[in-house]
Amino acid sequence: MCENPIGPGVVKTQNGYRFSVWAPNAKSVSLTGDFNDWNRPGISMRRQDNGVWCCETDDAKGGHEYKYEITNAQGDCVLKNDPRARLMTNSVGNSVIYDDCFKWEVEDFKPVPIHQRIIYELHIGTFHRKNGEQGTFDTAIEKLDSLASLGINMIELMPVNEFAGDISWGYNPACPFAVEEAYGGPDGLKRFIDAAHKLGIGVIMDVVYNHFGPSDLDIWQFDGWSENDKGGIYFYNDERSSTPWGDTRPDYGRQEVRDYITDNAMMWLQEFKADGLRMDMVPFMRTISGADSGEDDIPEAYELIKGINGRIQQACAEKMTIAEDLHQHDYITNLVDEGGCGYTAQWDAAFVHPVREVLTQSNDENVNLDVLVSALCKQYSGNAFSRVVYTESHDEVANGKARLVEEIAPGNVDDDYFARQKGMLAATLVLTSAGIPMLFQGQEFKETGWFNDTKDLDWSRQESFGEYLKAISRLVQLRKGESKATSGLTGSRTDIVHCDNENKVLGYRRSNGIENESVWIYLHVANDELDNYQLSNLPAEPYSLFAWADGVSTQSIEINNGNVKLPPFGIFILTERSNKDS
Repeated sequence: MCENPIGPGVVKTQNGYRFSVWAPNAKSVSLTGDFNDWNRPGISMRRQDNGVWCCETDDAKGGHEYKYEITNAQGDCVLKNDPRARLMTNSVGNSVIYDDCFKWEVEDFKPVPIHQRIIYELHIGTFHRKNGEQGTFDTAIEKLDSLASLGINMIELMPVNEFAGDISWGYNPACPFAVEEAYGGPDGLKRFIDAAHKLGIGVIMDVVYNHFGPSDLDIWQFDGWSENDKGGIYFYNDERSSTPWGDTRPDYGRQEVRDYITDNAMMWLQEFKADGLRMDMVPFMRTISGADSGEDDIPEAYELIKGINGRIQQACAEKMTIAEDLHQHDYITNLVDEGGCGYTAQWDAAFVHPVREVLTQSNDENVNLDVLVSALCKQYSGNAFSRVVYTESHDEVANGKARLVEEIAPGNVDDDYFARQKGMLAATLVLTSAGIPMLFQGQEFKETGWFNDTKDLDWSRQESFGEYLKAISRLVQLRKGESKATSGLTGSRTDIVHCDNENKVLGYRRSNGIENESVWIYLHVANDELDNYQLSNLPAEPYSLFAWADGVSTQSIEINNGNVKLPPFGIFILTERSNKDS
């Protein structure tokens, strides 16, 4: 188990609660709330040598709302929310005393081994909306059976920290320790994680440490001190504060801020029993501009990152951390002891961008299989599972971009032949490549358009595109490698066995190092039919695990001395016949 995070906040005592808050430049601090009828000045707090102010009261009860009354050095007084509040009435409301009385049904969940993990990224607000209302943790729970049936064993939640308003992607954290009340608050998140664990599904939390806010941000100039009219004690107050989301980069050089972020990371893993973290836009932690030129590095950010990953690996090694870095450096996933940042894996820009580029070509002559070969064979840190491979994520399907099938057939996804065929090619590449595969919500039933935090996920498409869903589900089941016939897909080795750039036919073999446990994948990335086509380097006695032709999945294909009839955008996945019953 992870150790308990340590830091200021609210702690239950024998008869009441102890409150502590870091405000080193305050002239005085007091506490006010429901327990004293919001009288001001409130309960006086004592300053400690480390700049933390403390008090205890027996009048406070769980569920009471409260704030800190901070008087700055100039004598001005403001009310501020607790930076470590676990619950808020809303992002501009009050802090709430949260008693953790949740009864977990699954105490010691362990996710499947990393080589079998399949991630599904989802957004609570849109994943399952009912009656036109915002989605919640509880409505999302109602659809977990669908993910379990699909074969998903890891969920990545877009951020659920308290954000400005009730509708958001979540990447504007107003109160980093509080869980969005519109989603169901901390108990709602615990219900969701517990329900996922009961189905054998782990949960990864998306966290944002490259900036806070920028709106509804009570930690801004928290104790009245700032320089250059910037953010005060939680933020850089010079040029390092600048981010695309305002002057809101945390001051990674202050130990108290480092503790704040580290304790937040550990909170998700310990208090909420999450199974990992995905850190948003790490380049904007490591550098001022995010350009990664080496000219504006922030050295203390590297130390913070290493500290968080090192602590997680020491305290709870089964948890994973994922970097959205996209600059393709080995040091992101190299071990901390070897000078690396220590992430388990990184989102792989060397996969998503070239694969989408190939599949969105409207002219077959422009398809370059060498681009796919590079994407298939890329590794970081000498480890095939140090990368997350995907063709859709919240970033890839918004901000001027759309879902892959929408890019292929704008406004006509449902009826378009190319959207259907290339969408399946994309899923096959993701689910048969070495790495940790990831799907984005709705990808399994060919969801259209682009991601919008007010647009419902259209679950009726499960029925409308049942054959497509069935094929994706089959690919997911194969990727889990639970039999001798499919275990090669969980291996780290990829060998290119066929590359015909003239006819646009690519073949590769996946293996786990065990003799006779390989899987062969052959893809036709063009819109023509090839009769009596010779596939090279086939298994000695090929047995079909999956085939896709003209919108239908099947396991029935004919191979005569290596010759096949290869349909447009056809897919064949094969193993040795001797493995078929294993």
